[in-house]
Amino acid sequence: MVGPSGAGKSTILRILAGVERRAAGEVVVKGNCWQDTSDETWVPSWKRRVGWVPQETLLFPHLTVRENLSYGGALYDWVSETAALLQIRELLDRRPRRLSGGERQRVALGRALLSRPRLLLLDEPFSALDRSLRVELSQLVSDWALDRSVPIVLVSHDEEDAKWLANERWLVGGGGLRRE
Repeated sequence: MVGPSGAGKSTILRILAGVERRAAGEVVVKGNCWQDTSDETWVPSWKRRVGWVPQETLLFPHLTVRENLSYGGALYDWVSETAALLQIRELLDRRPRRLSGGERQRVALGRALLSRPRLLLLDEPFSALDRSLRVELSQLVSDWALDRSVPIVLVSHDEEDAKWLANERWLVGGGGLRRE
């Protein structure tokens, strides 16, 4: 999804994640209805199994990187493997306050992948990374999602991110959402 600041891109991700109930309409993912205000259907966020990487990363400051990654119950081996893929293995014993912005983004991404999501929501997930690491991680996430048949909804202002991760492009603005 693309659009100007304040158009509602992050709000759409919040709706898909199930943390924004004020929206009217229907949310159906892979044939599962998560929300339908016409008949008051509402599936709570914890039942949706959504991997979400918000702009703010929202890491638990009192937990180490390893504990943040394994927060959803991921096995030790999965945490180590994911940390290696995201090039954060040497950070596993650090706390979030001792990480750079790009390192925090990779931890948040790892936690989302380790949650075994049915849907992956990414809100500017690579904005703090240099170009070469951005391309590498975009390809890694794309391959990961394809291997597991997990759809991705990406919000990004970077055309390169969209090139690697998007099959469709949607424009948010003027109070609506339309396919480009």
